[in-house]
Amino acid sequence: MTGPLVVIGDVLLDVDIVGSSSRLCPDAPVPVVEQAEERPRPGGAGMAALLAAAEGRDVVLVTALADDDPGRRLRAMLERHVDVAAFHLHGGTPCKLRIRSGGQSVARLDAGEGQAMDGPVGPRVAEAISGAGAVLVSDYGRGVTRHRAVRSLLADLPPGVPVVWDPHPRGEPPVPGVVRLLTPNEEEAARLAAADGADIAGFGLSAAGRRGRHLGRSWGIEGVAVTLGSEGALLCDGSEAPFLAPAEPARGDSCGAGDSFAAGAVQALADGGPLTAAVTEGVRRASEFVRAGAAAGVAAQLAETGSARLVPERGEDAWDVVERTRRAGGTVVATGGCFDLLHAGHVSMLQQARRLGDCLVVCVNSDASVRRRKGPSRPVTPAADRVRVLEALSDVDAAVVFDDDTPAPLLERLRPDVWVKGSDYAGTTLPEAETVRAHGGEVVLLPMLEGRSTTRLLSTTKGHAS
Repeated sequence: MTGPLVVIGDVLLDVDIVGSSSRLCPDAPVPVVEQAEERPRPGGAGMAALLAAAEGRDVVLVTALADDDPGRRLRAMLERHVDVAAFHLHGGTPCKLRIRSGGQSVARLDAGEGQAMDGPVGPRVAEAISGAGAVLVSDYGRGVTRHRAVRSLLADLPPGVPVVWDPHPRGEPPVPGVVRLLTPNEEEAARLAAADGADIAGFGLSAAGRRGRHLGRSWGIEGVAVTLGSEGALLCDGSEAPFLAPAEPARGDSCGAGDSFAAGAVQALADGGPLTAAVTEGVRRASEFVRAGAAAGVAAQLAETGSARLVPERGEDAWDVVERTRRAGGTVVATGGCFDLLHAGHVSMLQQARRLGDCLVVCVNSDASVRRRKGPSRPVTPAADRVRVLEALSDVDAAVVFDDDTPAPLLERLRPDVWVKGSDYAGTTLPEAETVRAHGGEVVLLPMLEGRSTTRLLSTTKGHAS
């Protein structure tokens, strides 16, 4: 990409009023929000531009702004991070105000019905669009994408400039012949397809795929990525089967996730990636965005550091799990082993162990530790993969790797209330038992499923191979 990333679209001022609420108003059954704090942020195309700039890109935002207080606040926030090329917005700047308490919206107030009307856009806008290395159109139905001059400039872009169009049901159809990727969400895809005359009933992947294929054919677009929230995004690109980019689990406010997806996708295309890579990157960015606090997190970052850069919070590790469980007065259960090839015997023991308390931490032998115990041909599965498989089980709250010959040094730190081993250890001395009991814990043995072991699985496999 030789030129800057140009984001074109409607900008809104989003404001969260965040406080706490513990009582109702005496004259109406509505919550009283106290200790309220105002957290403003750019919305719409402004959010998409900020997110792209936070990744280190040179970004130019082409939009329409009114000369009113919300417009001036928006310009001040944006110009610290992106180059703003704006023409006149007729009417008041659109504002959305959310009153929030306890992580939930209590009320939303919308004001400002400004529209971008046809007229001169000025040389700065023309220069920005014609010199773009990549373009993201972020349509929020306020007229920027309807503007004749803007559409004419988009139509004149060189063929090699990737254009991603993030549509809106009240917005405009994409400029013909220039868009490489369309990024509607499920609801937008349904409404756009219906408005285009397609009677496509149903929901889920099948309906999303049919709507995506219809929009791609009807509008002459190479790829249509229908975003599916927590399920990821479905890319329809003319192939026999669509490509699904699954999302990593992410809980939280999803406001602005679509902007994050589109910003990630256009940057991947700008770097020369194919559509599949663009959609995968978009899903990854959107998942991280939600985990990091979404649009509200951007507002907090702007207020605290002046930066829109969001870093997702790391997931809970074993120490977080133990601390949280102990704070709540719960029982910490731990178990350990190699777990080289996870089998039904492992799963049965883990299920039983989890029932003994309020969390289960699995202590996993490192690769070197397994080799010392089992020989040079083991482990079959590296430690990182063994941990990933274990943590995918619903009964396992966390897994942690140890490199010692016994888990005793690790248990000195974890101090579990219950240490679990399989009944195959009956009659043997467990070197870690003394450590567990020294901190008030107990060691218990749980029944194992007969005939299930990694060694037996591997010997059976070798026998079949020979």
